[in-house]
Amino acid sequence: MSRPESNRESPAKTVELIEIIHPSDCLSRKWLTTVEALLPTMQPLLVQTQVIEDDQAKRGGQVYTTNLRGQVPPLVTTDYTVQDQGNASPRFMRCTTYSFPCTADLAKQCQVPLATIIKPFATVPKNETPMYVVNHGETGPIRCNRCKAYMCPYMQFTDGGRRYQCGFCNCVNEVPAFYFQHLDHMGKRVDFYERPELSLGSYEFAATLDYCKNNKPASPPAYIFMIDVSYANIKSGLVRLVCDELKTLLDNLPREDGAESSMVKVGFVTYNKILHFYNVKSALAQPQMMVVSDTAEMFVPLLDGFLVNFQESRAVINNLLDQIPDMFADTNESETVFAPVIQAGVEALKAAECSGKLFIFHSSIPTAEAPGKLKNRDDKKLINTEKEKTLFQPQKAVYEQLSKDCVSQGCSVDLFLFPSQYVDIATMGDVATHTGGSVFKYSNFQVERDGQHFLSDLRKDVEKAIGFDAIMRVRTSTGFRATDFFGAIHMNNTTDVEMAAVDCDKAVTVEFKHDDTLSEETGALMQCALLYTTISGQRRLRIHNLSLNCSAQLSELYKSCETDALINFFAKSAYRAMLNQPLKTVKEILVNQAAHMLACYRKNCASPSAASQLILPDAMKVFPVYLNSLLKTGPLVGSAELSTDDRAHQRLSTTAMGVEDTQLLLYPRLIPLHNMDVASDVVPTPVRCSEERLTDAGMFLLENGCSLFLWLGQACPPEMIQSIFNVPSLAHVSIDLRSLPELDNPQSQKLRSIVDSLLDQRPSSMKLMIVKQKDRSEIMFRQHLVEDKGLHGGASYMDFLCYVHREIRQVLT
Repeated sequence: MSRPESNRESPAKTVELIEIIHPSDCLSRKWLTTVEALLPTMQPLLVQTQVIEDDQAKRGGQVYTTNLRGQVPPLVTTDYTVQDQGNASPRFMRCTTYSFPCTADLAKQCQVPLATIIKPFATVPKNETPMYVVNHGETGPIRCNRCKAYMCPYMQFTDGGRRYQCGFCNCVNEVPAFYFQHLDHMGKRVDFYERPELSLGSYEFAATLDYCKNNKPASPPAYIFMIDVSYANIKSGLVRLVCDELKTLLDNLPREDGAESSMVKVGFVTYNKILHFYNVKSALAQPQMMVVSDTAEMFVPLLDGFLVNFQESRAVINNLLDQIPDMFADTNESETVFAPVIQAGVEALKAAECSGKLFIFHSSIPTAEAPGKLKNRDDKKLINTEKEKTLFQPQKAVYEQLSKDCVSQGCSVDLFLFPSQYVDIATMGDVATHTGGSVFKYSNFQVERDGQHFLSDLRKDVEKAIGFDAIMRVRTSTGFRATDFFGAIHMNNTTDVEMAAVDCDKAVTVEFKHDDTLSEETGALMQCALLYTTISGQRRLRIHNLSLNCSAQLSELYKSCETDALINFFAKSAYRAMLNQPLKTVKEILVNQAAHMLACYRKNCASPSAASQLILPDAMKVFPVYLNSLLKTGPLVGSAELSTDDRAHQRLSTTAMGVEDTQLLLYPRLIPLHNMDVASDVVPTPVRCSEERLTDAGMFLLENGCSLFLWLGQACPPEMIQSIFNVPSLAHVSIDLRSLPELDNPQSQKLRSIVDSLLDQRPSSMKLMIVKQKDRSEIMFRQHLVEDKGLHGGASYMDFLCYVHREIRQVLT
């Protein structure tokens, strides 16, 4: 293939690499020759934080208009404002590349995955336009007769406005009489700017009865709180904590914009080996308990009075929440059931003919005699063997059927786990993962230490924007199609993505494959249509459209790559593959694909240079640092020191993450605080995630979306310690602190505002951990310094670069 001059890499962007002798096993090897000689030449090219800073400097604070096909958006770390002018905001849809190769052969040659990460309910900042709702009344949304794509900016009106040609399948459709409008001299409808579906990339349609189950209007959803009242949860104080919190939290149930109160109904169940349902009808003086002890044939003993409006039944509900901790105060019951609890929730929603969410607060592996009983299968001897994958495979049978029942009823499961030992999260979390729910884990829970962290998670979870009983279809223009889907989803067939619920933090990653040649002229179009029930019980269709370029030049594809989206795809595909293949194989496949991507660039797009030079595409400069970080994550590190439940938990959580969340998880922010400008509102610029950046006299904040550490150097100035902690020296700082003291000085105020803003931006709450240099607690902190050698195995960034470079050279020869 010819190498266009314009795409040649300048010599300044190449790096000399010394020859490295090849010891046998790559990823954990001790290099025989040192790579320190490379540092001066490699750093200018490959500093991840520099790439983030440069993008923020170039595109931060700007308005990003979506009127151009195939334009690459700012990085997820950049602060920008979106103006929708015909393509969906990158907050909703982000692609691995914005220029698809024209043919399947080119796609195979470069091995760059073609995918988009869709976050249908992504939170839109207050300074951006909220979603418009289009209502066509009885007729419902206008769609192409052939491929069923919805009316969007890619439809071409012809014949004076009487017909339109579908941008997806080219079928010519009649325009319904009520929708007719004349065209101007440019062939554009006169009402183009008045109709969101013609001029915007994202909008909603009000759905008609045809889109409802059994052609009946949908009902508002219900939230059912299901509390494990076994000995462990009573003794830890968890049951009282949950009951006290619900009395105020239920005032903040989600509501439609502008609505005075929430239409979400609530219900309550407590359980150990048996289940207790509560009648909290507003007319009652006292709540009534009904007990179901036959957990094999689960049924709901009452219909009227179980699911109620909180405002109407507030007095009875508060009375119940006061009584629950005392009712079970003397329990000795330590065995619990689990699957029947979910089944009960599904039956209750079925009887009420509505969708909803179960909030389950549970502490131990379900060992009581009942469907879904589990046994401990945590066997450390399986680590690094062919059978390691079985540790992460859910125990199917009962739970697989349960997932299907939940999805068909629109019942999402959120699981709050408080384990003191192994609980088999791979199985218990599986239902949550397939129903659009989340799993939260608080090991060895103590109210004083972990209570606030848990309550912050619960509040965020109850209050977040969400849609229920959702089904999503991704349509594409001719030449390619959606072939694979990753996320907190269920799939009965190859095209319909079913989600019992979808909230503002959940994303679905969709992979595409060619089935014909794509045209440079028309590009590649995709439309995500999500049918769901709103929090007030309306059926809506949320539409997101995106148009990409197509090119026969590989250089265009590499120029348009988006590394943050690429690594989201690689993480999810690796975490899925580990269920069926040994970890060693999964890691080899990852590195192999990366080497092929980079070798193809080198061969076809870069100017000729010495074989000893590492050449990376501009848009993929930091791809190796992310990939190395992924290889060192808990799920992919076969180490007996990591708990199986923690590894399974991270695996399940990552499956539903959007691009921002995987980016931060794989490259945490390390923020220096010792020289922060207290007069400025700006958060100090993060530095490279490496021990080299820490200084004895420094103070650093590290966050990755799940954990938050405040690291204090041994020589941290006493006056700084005094202003932040109100104690005279580092020795006096307690590492048991879970929040910073509220002190009236600029340093304290500035640091607390930084922490608050970080917590505000993240989907779940992060527990603050104080870490002193050279303390034992530093071990947990250090495993997040992703440029260094991994604590449980895994190469440093520099070693990994050398290894990737060798793999690239092997591909080329």
